[in-house]
Amino acid sequence: MVFVLNFDTEIRLLGGTIVKRISHWALWAACAVVLIGLVGCSKKADSADEQTPVVKLRYSVFFPSTHIQCQMAEQWAEEISRRTDGTVRITLYPAGTLTSADQCYDGVVNGVSDIGMSCFAYTRGRFPLLEGLDLPLGYPNGLVATQAATAIAKEFQPAELNDVKLLYIHAHGPGILASKKPIRTLDEMAGLKVRATGLSAKIVQSLGGTPVPMSQSDTYEALQKGVVDATFCPIETLKGWNQGEVINSITDTSSIGYTTAMFVVMNKDSWAKLSEAQQQTILEVSDEWVEKHGRAWDQADQEARAYIQDLGRPIIELTPEQQQRWKEAVRPILEEYVEQAESKGLPGGPFLLRLLSLIDEWQTKTP
Repeated sequence: MVFVLNFDTEIRLLGGTIVKRISHWALWAACAVVLIGLVGCSKKADSADEQTPVVKLRYSVFFPSTHIQCQMAEQWAEEISRRTDGTVRITLYPAGTLTSADQCYDGVVNGVSDIGMSCFAYTRGRFPLLEGLDLPLGYPNGLVATQAATAIAKEFQPAELNDVKLLYIHAHGPGILASKKPIRTLDEMAGLKVRATGLSAKIVQSLGGTPVPMSQSDTYEALQKGVVDATFCPIETLKGWNQGEVINSITDTSSIGYTTAMFVVMNKDSWAKLSEAQQQTILEVSDEWVEKHGRAWDQADQEARAYIQDLGRPIIELTPEQQQRWKEAVRPILEEYVEQAESKGLPGGPFLLRLLSLIDEWQTKTP
């Protein structure tokens, strides 16, 4: 009984009991407050999710769905959806099903698609400064071409892209010469009928050959029947289009390697509708995908090299003397580009010098 204990003991025991009971009640009360707060936050979060509109975007890609670059675009779209918690959903339209390759850029500008991927070269004359990206500058691989192209476009911010939001650029590895007979010297190019279009046609002419324009889909049969003697193309084409079956030799012309730069751009109104956080996410993912696209091009080139080696096709390396001769042969193309760009008030000379510098920089950085 409590009356048996002395006054001090009674107070101590009674006080301890009271303190213990108060502590228990305080703990339960604190837990209840935390739980109520969590439920409230959860309801607020649910409410915020419900209030965040889902943005649906259409992405026109000229590559077929089986092409590695279309697959890279699909992964890019999926990553953006993941990082935005599904509030940005991008639907791909491959193989030009939404807009054809040569109409892709206009399709983005006019809102037919929200995002587009195609080649600058398909609308020649529209990008007078960025045409310099495709010049025979000796691109060593797709990763360097992709990094350099994206970097210089963001650095110079050409006005010719003002009607879209540029996300990034990617570009294939160096164009090579695949031929029916071995080509070891510049003199052996004389009169050679070479499948080439656009800028590569000018390269063939500068080398002394005869350019024959045609699509990739027609090139296999043209080589097989002797309509053309050779083709200028990135080496991955020899596997992707099976052209390795109808050529007998490859000349490594990477010392004058040209590329084809490909844009990934977004409609400006569609961009403006995104929240700042959504925009930042797209920019972050795009920055990461520059390297991924470049490495994908190089992977395709490596697979093609293995493919043609299995076919027993030799790869001829030009001697240092021949490399210099080929470089001198295409120099007028570079000079013509600078002259035409500057006649339009564009910094063709500085652009070209900076691009060459970036190629060297990225080649040093690339393992």
